[in-house]
Amino acid sequence: MSDAAPKSAYELAMERLRKKDEEAGIAHKPITEDQRTAIAEIRNFYQAKLAEIEVLHQSQIVSIVDPEQQAAREQEYRRDRDRLTSERDNKIERARRG
Repeated sequence: MSDAAPKSAYELAMERLRKKDEEAGIAHKPITEDQRTAIAEIRNFYQAKLAEIEVLHQSQIVSIVDPEQQAAREQEYRRDRDRLTSERDNKIERARRG
């Protein structure tokens, strides 16, 4: 009998996933310090851009009285936010790949 503690369901599931990835030929390599730095810079840049459009949106929406114009501005804001988020995620993924 071994002295090792029994594995949790999480640990067992992670082992199965690792084996499945190995069988499929998917290799996971840890990211480098340069990649971490690049990812942090990307996140900081897009966090600032998202905050900027949030502030602009809030300042514009307060002055709009017409509900249709407010709805149009909300939709534009959501579209801009989604675009920036998508750009950020794509750049992070490229940075991870090296």
